[in-house]
Amino acid sequence: MTLDPAPALDYLERAETIVRQVRETQIDAIVRAAQICADSIAAGGLVHLFGTGHSRIPVEEMFPRHGSFPGFHPIVELSLTYHNPVVGANGQRQAMFLEKVEGFGQVILRNFVFGPHDSFMIFSNSGVNQVVIDVALEARARGMPVIAVVSVAHCLASSPRHSSGRRLIDCADVTIDTCSPAGDALVTVEGLAYPVGPGSTIGFAAVVNALKCLVAAELTKRGQPPLVLTSGVLIGNAASAELFERTYDDYRARVAQVYGGRCDRDQASC
Repeated sequence: MTLDPAPALDYLERAETIVRQVRETQIDAIVRAAQICADSIAAGGLVHLFGTGHSRIPVEEMFPRHGSFPGFHPIVELSLTYHNPVVGANGQRQAMFLEKVEGFGQVILRNFVFGPHDSFMIFSNSGVNQVVIDVALEARARGMPVIAVVSVAHCLASSPRHSSGRRLIDCADVTIDTCSPAGDALVTVEGLAYPVGPGSTIGFAAVVNALKCLVAAELTKRGQPPLVLTSGVLIGNAASAELFERTYDDYRARVAQVYGGRCDRDQASC
């Protein structure tokens, strides 16, 4: 029996639609967000990244990856994102419960020291769970501009859960829409009652990497070209390994401030 590829092709077509919509509708927002990010990084600050659940994917897509660079600070709380056990200890039920516990976001941010040039980027498909609202409100209270990357359709279709009555899009200085639909899943299969194939990951990845390229271009234009993690396939294994070491040293120096320390980025031993 030969499988009918129609559902797979349907997904790919809808994924292409998401990327096209991001391109056609979100460039202005991406440019504004890139300006914030470049200003933070060029001034020696950090762009802090936060997401719960599967929204940790774009956090890690931003840095560290091949083609990425220091200046972005991933904040991934394992209690909210450690999904692979699914059930049992550290299971999905616990993570989904915790992301709805109001006040938890402030507890997470209490662990870090934020600087005067820092900014915050928050990823959430729904944009309504209590922890992401906590983090957005706390970042704003600390004077940091907030960039929200969210499915606007899903966010508006979801009732606010935070006691403030706010959604993430109500807390952000800039909102970038991933253009994924309400409900996330893209494909309807004949005979199956529920849609399959989430689209938010496609939107997140498109936004993150478009933004990353724009920030790199702006930093280079300002005379601060970033150290970029680069594959040995492109520059040779020895050069790649050496660049990785320099990039990690640069990152370590930049994030020393979030733990109350100081480090000269020119000193690899710090």
